[in-house]
Amino acid sequence: MITTEFVSTLGMEAIKTVILLSAPVFIAGMAVGLLISIFQALTQIQEMTLTFVPKIVAVFVALLFFMPWMMRVMLDFTSGIFSNIPTYIR
Repeated sequence: MITTEFVSTLGMEAIKTVILLSAPVFIAGMAVGLLISIFQALTQIQEMTLTFVPKIVAVFVALLFFMPWMMRVMLDFTSGIFSNIPTYIR
């Protein structure tokens, strides 16, 4: 039988998984953004493309680097949900 405790636990696990998966890409984008901001403050160059292009490249590199780990985490979470469907129905 599905209880409110079960739903909140499942929701919490889903949110933890989303945060865990987004953290490497978010941290890479934030680190590059911070470095670009420091560079812009030192040189007083205020070009908008200077902020976006390196961040996009850093996010794509982080995605390529962390994709195998991210896929494993997503597959573990999804297979855990699917394997426990009989338990959820009771």
